[in-house]
Amino acid sequence: MAAVNPYLIFNGNCEEAFLFYKSVFGGEFPYIGKFSDMPLDGNSPKLSDADANKVMHVCLPIGDTMLMGSDSNDASGEAVFGSNVSISINSESTDEADRIFNGLSAGGNPYMPMSKTFWGAYFGMFVDKFGIHWMVNFDEAPNK
Repeated sequence: MAAVNPYLIFNGNCEEAFLFYKSVFGGEFPYIGKFSDMPLDGNSPKLSDADANKVMHVCLPIGDTMLMGSDSNDASGEAVFGSNVSISINSESTDEADRIFNGLSAGGNPYMPMSKTFWGAYFGMFVDKFGIHWMVNFDEAPNK
């Protein structure tokens, strides 16, 4: 079955927050990447210098849970505290990811459909009909 993890969105201080969490929980970051690490394609908006240096994704293992986070950017808009937490589901297959995404997003706002990503995952995001933010992920390349 899928793993469920919290995903936190910050307004430019994600790295500072995760360094603090790391100082409390210990461990190492399996991954930390900046928006400047993203490959640009024809659909990508140009990033400002300030956004390029913000955290695109970071994760910190805490027991069997993975605490994950990123900064907001000009394209996503400022994070609003209270709605800056998403539940991230890591599925075991693309079929399971589609089933979960389609089921939970019914009647809601699926603003990023499931699709393959540059980081080697099959990924999508939505707000369900109750206003809860979700991310669904299947790691096709689990070393990322």
